[in-house]
Amino acid sequence: MALPDGPHLDLLREAIAVEGGGQLALLSGDQAAGVDALRESSRLYRESWELASPTSYGRLIGMLKAAVIAGDASYAAAYARTQLPDTVETPPASYALAIAALVERDDATARSASTGMRSGSPAFINAADAIDGLTNRDADLYAAAVRAIVADFERRETHLTNVAIADTALMLERLAEARGMACRPVSPLLPAPR
Repeated sequence: MALPDGPHLDLLREAIAVEGGGQLALLSGDQAAGVDALRESSRLYRESWELASPTSYGRLIGMLKAAVIAGDASYAAAYARTQLPDTVETPPASYALAIAALVERDDATARSASTGMRSGSPAFINAADAIDGLTNRDADLYAAAVRAIVADFERRETHLTNVAIADTALMLERLAEARGMACRPVSPLLPAPR
């Protein structure tokens, strides 16, 4: 069911545009501008969520992704955990919980949430595989899943608003870096390794 127009959609559109600008900055090598834009995007996603239906979990996912890529995700993870129901049942809610749990190093919850992602689209399944690879310290599974995510984005050519970047893979790579598991997938859609 589509949500009615209103300020929440205006904020969502702004969050997407700002995130796209941040991604372009990253692609052009301007790390500082990219991080600043992604932090702002995360804030806008949160504001949109607070005005929207409590089942519009894509906004929580956007908030978390942008914060993780910006390297400032602990506040977003803690906030997301307070917003999610005790029992998550849809792939988007499961994905939001899995990201938050990965940030908090709660691998058991992340693994459990990834199971709920598997009833979703192939994009959810690829992300679930990557999450399972990270939480099980299975570098081969993780790397294969990230390559699949990047390949899917390359086939689609654009993501968000005319911005070609595999933000799911970039988010996962940021989380993998902290675990010493980054696989550095080669893709024109990802910023150069730092």
